[in-house]
Amino acid sequence: MTKKSVTALITGASSGIGKATAERFAQEGIDLILCGRREARLAELKTSLSKKVRVHTLCFDVRDKKAVFREIASLPEDFNTIDLLINNAGNAHGLETVQEGSLDDWDAMMDINVKGLLYVSKAIIPQMVARENGHIIHIGSLAGKEVYAKGSVYCASKHAVDALNQGMRMDLNPLGIKVGAIHPGLVETEFSDVRFKGDADRAKTVYQGYQALQAVDIADIIYFVISRPYHVNIADLLVLPTAQASSTQIKKTL
Repeated sequence: MTKKSVTALITGASSGIGKATAERFAQEGIDLILCGRREARLAELKTSLSKKVRVHTLCFDVRDKKAVFREIASLPEDFNTIDLLINNAGNAHGLETVQEGSLDDWDAMMDINVKGLLYVSKAIIPQMVARENGHIIHIGSLAGKEVYAKGSVYCASKHAVDALNQGMRMDLNPLGIKVGAIHPGLVETEFSDVRFKGDADRAKTVYQGYQALQAVDIADIIYFVISRPYHVNIADLLVLPTAQASSTQIKKTL
């Protein structure tokens, strides 16, 4: 595939890793389908990136099964061949023990991180199967590789992403479709603002005293992964800031 022929669909594109990935892809001439819940942010990003590539936006919540299939089915002809799927949408809600956890928080994490990923994948995979070509990248987490206290449900949701990545790769391998996952450690985005429900002061403490990964770091890695020759599939990649050894061990200067 030449760069001019490539179209990528990115979920969670209105901020953080998704936005940075859209900007990185645009630099490389990859046409974009940007998906997210915040229409104004998507529109702003479209205006910016349309100077470089063709951009189409879809505003929906990945938890809404009907909306996912409706919006993806609505894509105009110029955008209805999706070569790259970046399953980036995800979140964490709360940081409590399982006995103190909120059912609403649990539902949000499972619905977005697991079911939302499945809905979007299900809506797009058939066209890849028909062409016997395509590349799917899931954005997982270090939390999908280990478990930490007060994070059991979030970790469970990301372990599910890890399992789905492996299972999808097996299912789609006979059809020549590449499947892989990138699992970041601490990345300085709006992630902690969401987890702590708008408590900005608490969110800031997560990234103090060391140099966290930035969204552009992960975007660069995503581009590296999707730009490898067809015979190369980077199937599973864990990325940490140098200061981080595990979910609970971080070298801080403060």
